[in-house]
Amino acid sequence: MNVPFQHALALAAALFAIGLTGVLMRRNIVFVLMSVEIMLNAAGLAFVAAGARWGQPDGQVMFLFILTMAAAEVSVGLALVLQFYHRFKTLATDAAGKMRG
Repeated sequence: MNVPFQHALALAAALFAIGLTGVLMRRNIVFVLMSVEIMLNAAGLAFVAAGARWGQPDGQVMFLFILTMAAAEVSVGLALVLQFYHRFKTLATDAAGKMRG
Protein backbone atom coordinates (compact mmCIF):
# COMPACT_ATOMS: atom_id res chain seq x y z
CA MET A 1 0.00 0.00 0.00
CA ASN A 2 1.45 3.33 -1.07
CA VAL A 3 0.50 6.57 0.67
CA PRO A 4 0.38 9.60 -1.66
CA PHE A 5 3.15 12.13 -1.13
CA GLN A 6 0.72 15.01 -0.59
CA HIS A 7 -1.12 13.12 2.16
CA ALA A 8 2.12 12.37 4.01
CA LEU A 9 3.20 16.02 3.81
CA ALA A 10 -0.25 17.18 4.93
CA LEU A 11 -0.03 14.88 7.96
CA ALA A 12 3.48 16.13 8.72
CA ALA A 13 2.28 19.74 8.48
CA ALA A 14 -0.69 19.02 10.74
CA LEU A 15 1.54 17.33 13.32
CA PHE A 16 4.00 20.21 13.18
CA ALA A 17 1.17 22.73 13.66
CA ILE A 18 -0.14 20.76 16.66
CA GLY A 19 3.34 20.69 18.18
CA LEU A 20 3.90 24.39 17.56
CA THR A 21 0.55 25.20 19.14
CA GLY A 22 1.51 23.13 22.16
CA VAL A 23 4.84 24.93 22.51
CA LEU A 24 3.22 28.35 22.28
CA MET A 25 0.15 27.69 24.43
CA ARG A 26 1.24 25.38 27.25
CA ARG A 27 2.50 26.57 30.60
CA ASN A 28 3.94 23.23 31.75
CA ILE A 29 7.51 22.32 30.82
CA VAL A 30 6.70 18.63 30.35
CA PHE A 31 3.97 19.45 27.82
CA VAL A 32 6.32 21.81 26.01
CA LEU A 33 8.90 19.02 25.71
CA MET A 34 6.21 16.65 24.41
CA SER A 35 5.20 19.25 21.84
CA VAL A 36 8.80 19.57 20.68
CA GLU A 37 8.88 15.78 20.25
CA ILE A 38 5.76 15.95 18.09
CA MET A 39 7.43 18.61 15.95
CA LEU A 40 10.56 16.47 15.54
CA ASN A 41 8.46 13.47 14.52
CA ALA A 42 6.63 15.62 11.98
CA ALA A 43 9.96 16.66 10.46
CA GLY A 44 11.03 13.03 10.38
CA LEU A 45 7.82 12.02 8.64
CA ALA A 46 8.40 14.70 6.01
CA PHE A 47 11.94 13.41 5.40
CA VAL A 48 10.76 9.80 5.06
CA ALA A 49 7.95 10.83 2.70
CA ALA A 50 10.35 12.83 0.53
CA GLY A 51 12.83 9.98 0.45
CA ALA A 52 10.11 7.53 -0.56
CA ARG A 53 8.83 9.95 -3.21
CA TRP A 54 12.21 10.18 -4.93
CA GLY A 55 13.28 6.60 -4.20
CA GLN A 56 16.30 7.60 -2.11
CA PRO A 57 17.28 6.26 1.35
CA ASP A 58 18.36 9.75 2.44
CA GLY A 59 15.01 10.40 4.14
CA GLN A 60 15.37 7.34 6.33
CA VAL A 61 18.94 8.26 7.22
CA MET A 62 17.82 11.74 8.24
CA PHE A 63 15.02 10.20 10.30
CA LEU A 64 17.61 8.14 12.20
CA PHE A 65 19.50 11.36 12.95
CA ILE A 66 16.26 12.98 14.12
CA LEU A 67 15.53 10.01 16.40
CA THR A 68 19.02 10.27 17.87
CA MET A 69 18.62 13.98 18.44
CA ALA A 70 15.18 13.43 19.99
CA ALA A 71 16.60 10.86 22.41
CA ALA A 72 19.33 13.29 23.46
CA GLU A 73 16.77 16.07 23.81
CA VAL A 74 14.58 13.92 26.03
CA SER A 75 17.43 12.91 28.32
CA VAL A 76 18.75 16.46 28.72
CA GLY A 77 15.24 17.93 28.89
CA LEU A 78 14.06 15.59 31.62
CA ALA A 79 17.22 16.22 33.63
CA LEU A 80 16.53 19.97 33.36
CA VAL A 81 12.90 19.42 34.36
CA LEU A 82 13.97 17.51 37.47
CA GLN A 83 16.43 20.23 38.46
CA PHE A 84 13.86 22.94 37.73
CA TYR A 85 11.25 21.22 39.88
CA HIS A 86 13.77 20.60 42.66
CA ARG A 87 14.69 24.27 42.72
CA PHE A 88 11.32 26.01 42.17
CA LYS A 89 8.78 23.31 43.25
CA THR A 90 6.75 23.96 40.10
CA LEU A 91 6.83 23.06 36.41
CA ALA A 92 5.25 26.29 35.21
CA THR A 93 7.25 28.03 32.51
CA ASP A 94 6.54 31.39 34.13
CA ALA A 95 8.86 30.45 37.00
CA ALA A 96 11.78 30.28 34.56
CA GLY A 97 11.91 34.08 34.65
CA LYS A 98 13.33 33.81 38.19
CA MET A 99 16.44 32.02 36.93
CA ARG A 100 19.70 33.86 36.86
CA GLY A 101 22.93 32.63 35.36
